[in-house]
Amino acid sequence: MEAFLVQPLLRLLYSLAIPALILSGILCVCLFVLLFGLRLWFQQRKKQLIPLKQNGKRPFVVAFFHPYCNAGGGGERVLWCALRALQKRYSNAYYIIYTGDTDTTEENILEGAYRRFNIRLNQRVKFEFLSRRYLVEASLYPHFTLLGQSLGSLFLGWEALLKCVPDVYIDSMGYAFTLPLFKYLGGCQTACYVHYPTISTDMLSVVRNQNAQFNNAAIITKNPFLTKLKVIYYYIFASMYGLVGSCSDIVMVNSSWTLNHILSLWRCSDRTSVVYPPCDVQAFIDIPLCEDKTTQKRTIVSISQFRPEKNHPLQIRAFAKLLEKTAGQPLIPKLILIGGCRNQEDEQRVNGLKKLCQELGVEERVEFRVNIPFEELKKHLADATIGLHTMWNEHFGIGIVECMAAGPIILAHNSGGPKLDIVVPYEGNITGFLAENEVEYADTMAHIFSLSSKKNLEIRQNARQSVKRFADEKFEETFLLSVEQLFK
Repeated sequence: MEAFLVQPLLRLLYSLAIPALILSGILCVCLFVLLFGLRLWFQQRKKQLIPLKQNGKRPFVVAFFHPYCNAGGGGERVLWCALRALQKRYSNAYYIIYTGDTDTTEENILEGAYRRFNIRLNQRVKFEFLSRRYLVEASLYPHFTLLGQSLGSLFLGWEALLKCVPDVYIDSMGYAFTLPLFKYLGGCQTACYVHYPTISTDMLSVVRNQNAQFNNAAIITKNPFLTKLKVIYYYIFASMYGLVGSCSDIVMVNSSWTLNHILSLWRCSDRTSVVYPPCDVQAFIDIPLCEDKTTQKRTIVSISQFRPEKNHPLQIRAFAKLLEKTAGQPLIPKLILIGGCRNQEDEQRVNGLKKLCQELGVEERVEFRVNIPFEELKKHLADATIGLHTMWNEHFGIGIVECMAAGPIILAHNSGGPKLDIVVPYEGNITGFLAENEVEYADTMAHIFSLSSKKNLEIRQNARQSVKRFADEKFEETFLLSVEQLFK
């Protein structure tokens, strides 16, 4: 009886399987033809959109994908230094920046790069302004933010590809999902500079362990079922991230911490190298170290964009605890928060930090300096005693290097790039301090203020010597060496 029922069922399944396989094959062929047709179409557009040289030949086109090129952060400094290095080495190439800064002009962007970073380009660069940058804004995706922003970057990348098809495409801001678009449809050589992996094994562990963070809401941490769902979502996204990342012909990462995560996710060890970001060390080394900062007004300076992961609330709370510890002392500490605001969301974040200062009663001892020019930044660093940093698993930390070069004693978070690459002993001598929570930060700040003049100067000298390995010249050398094969 069972055999009587099974045989007709098998015949039915077999009869259905053959048409399904045929249909799948037809769809695959159609998809291949469509992609091949799109690639040919983009190759034709490549010839049409770029002006010819005087000799009638088409120039070699290098494009950077950097939707927030006018933001003024460490990632933007990498962009401008990379452009300057390439223009020196490959002066005959044609350079493009895909940006979403439609509220300004090319001249203002270039002037901003000089004002903030003291960088002038050797030749003209063409800007392709993208109108759909809102698609990569985190505020657009209150849930499934990573996936939403990544898919949004695909549409933004498509807009960029329609505007210009380059020979070399460099993602300098971490939008890895654009890489297969330019590689397979645009026929470009691809490279990327990874400041911070979109997802990391640390993020997975935060969710698995049900720890509340800025990217892991309390409602998730308190519900085991939602936690399991988010872990599955993260694992699926990590697989997708690894797949698109493998489309990069050259991978550059900014620190040992980033390297470890990218190698575990992208499986690209044969084409990956550490290229420390460029830090304007020389501009800060010019600041004299001979002055005894222990006798100055006790100033603490923080340098970082006003983004949630920078954890400015921890700085303010730790500072409030420091004021409690130093109550009654003649020199009252002062905290200056210096950073860039990219958009209205960042401006609202600054207003929220000001309210926190009021709640803790420290508003009279905290200053906010937003989007300040380079010379003003130098002055604040020259006057400061402590440089403060609180981001957990900071990928690198250009602001930390700048503090160490300028003279303040650095107090950074005990994780990521600061721990592995920057605040490390120099010839066996201490170069700064690390902390993790409010109490540790407050205690360490009090300890730094209590150091003798001799010890204070010794630490600052060690720190300054150690960060010379992050100078612009070192970046240019390693960056050009990494991308060299793309220009052969």
